[in-house]
Amino acid sequence: MTDLDSFTALLTPEGRALLDAVAGHDPADELATATRLRRDHPAPLVSAALGQARLRQRAVAKFGADAARMFFTPHGVEQATRTEVAAHRAARIAALGVGSVADLCCGIGGDAIALARAGVRVLAVDRDPVTAAVARANAEALGLTGLIEVREAEVAEVEASGYDAVFVDPARRGGRGGRVFDPEAYSPPLSWAVEAALRAPVAALKIAPGVPHEAIPPQAEAEWISYGGDVKEAVLWFGGTDAPEGVRPAPGSVRASLLPAGDQLWSPEPPPDAPAGPVGRYLYEPDGAVIRAHQVAEVAEHVGGHLIDETIAYVTSDSLRPTPFAAAYEITDVLPFNLKRLKALLREREVGVLTVKKRGSAVEPEEVRRRMKLRGPNAATVLLTRVAGAPTMLVGGPADT
Repeated sequence: MTDLDSFTALLTPEGRALLDAVAGHDPADELATATRLRRDHPAPLVSAALGQARLRQRAVAKFGADAARMFFTPHGVEQATRTEVAAHRAARIAALGVGSVADLCCGIGGDAIALARAGVRVLAVDRDPVTAAVARANAEALGLTGLIEVREAEVAEVEASGYDAVFVDPARRGGRGGRVFDPEAYSPPLSWAVEAALRAPVAALKIAPGVPHEAIPPQAEAEWISYGGDVKEAVLWFGGTDAPEGVRPAPGSVRASLLPAGDQLWSPEPPPDAPAGPVGRYLYEPDGAVIRAHQVAEVAEHVGGHLIDETIAYVTSDSLRPTPFAAAYEITDVLPFNLKRLKALLREREVGVLTVKKRGSAVEPEEVRRRMKLRGPNAATVLLTRVAGAPTMLVGGPADT
């Protein structure tokens, strides 16, 4: 389903009936299902319904139970914000006293839905006719048409001065679907989004989490958000000068937010790098959001530790101090990189379950596991990394915190 006519057909009574009929179908039986349905329905409509059913199944991971009622495009599923992340951001926008938002580059409407559910009125704008139609259908499907207005337009032509805030989520994929890493190659470019943000009382710009820190404007607070340990996005926050402290964006500051628990690490500015030293009894693996926010030194200070290498975001300490911002491992062996030696050690300890992690190593974990030929009742973790510049294997297991 890539054209407007095909999508519009799904909104007719016949289209909706077909969607109900194919809900939860087994993809392995799709050919038989399509053949049966085409006896009574137009082939293009059957294809569109089956395509939408596949997209809904994929979208469950991001939208949960809502996915069964929503509509999607292939790019929309891939690029949409996970519900929990969108809700986290929407809650902060609402806490800033925002009652209305111009959501520019709204996509299929995931963020508009989160904002509306937070009680915020939304103008959702997208230039693509199909995407705008999908966003409109989603607002209707979830009963949010009273709070969400969808408009098909170029975002540069939208007058947003009548809204309390703007939210911009620029497209970050090229013509063939590849990721765009240059912020000025976003659509619209980051510079345009920043100008729009500076004109608004409050603004939030969603950007790729790998954005270079030097590309972050000094007027913004930068927040990196992870979910379940995976970094999902970065957000640049502007304005909100009348909001309470703690919610109000602080220019130049950085924040790591870890979902679903909601733990946050905030720094008025990126802290300096932590010192490096020898490997201690425990190794701490900071959450990806902490690493992206350049806050590893704060984790090192909290656990009374230091880096194992000036270029590697692993922290080590002889103390075990629980922290939500890093996973802790107890290290039993510090060995020069040598897979034969590792294989002998694991055989000696009867390790049958091995977790391989890496940072600063070119070796692929799957290749290591394949070569170990594991057998035994015990489990272990090996971290392939560098210590003081030398390729190193750290063997141990999760620490009991």
